[in-house]
Amino acid sequence: MALYMVKARPRKELLENLHNDLSSGKISKMRPFGRALQYSLENARIDNESPDYAIWVEEDYCSPPLAMERESVLDQYFNDIAVSRVESEEEGWNMIKEKPSLWNKKIRQIHICHHCRLHHQE
Repeated sequence: MALYMVKARPRKELLENLHNDLSSGKISKMRPFGRALQYSLENARIDNESPDYAIWVEEDYCSPPLAMERESVLDQYFNDIAVSRVESEEEGWNMIKEKPSLWNKKIRQIHICHHCRLHHQE
C-alpha cells in the first residue's frame, strides 16, 4: 500500500453533486476503495497556497496511483489531479489539519449561489 497527498482542482459546478454522493453513501459502497475514498474526500482541505485546489491524503494499491478512483469518481469531479508520496497517513493528515475544510467553504458558496439564483428568478 502507498499513501499519497492528493492535490486537485474541484469542478465547482459539480461540487454539490459530489457532496450528495458522499452524503448518500454512494462512494463508500464502491469496491474495493470506497470507504477510504469516502473518508478522504469528507476530510479534504483547501490548499491555502492555491485556494482553487483541494488537498487530501489517499491510500492506494494501484499503478498508476489512484487509477480506479480516478476512473470511478475523481476525474468526474476534479481537474489537474496530482499526487505525491507521504510516509504515513498520520504524517499526511498532520500536514493539512490546520487548513480549512473544503466542505465548509464550498458548500456555503453553493448555498449562496443557489439562493441568489432563486432570488433572481423570482
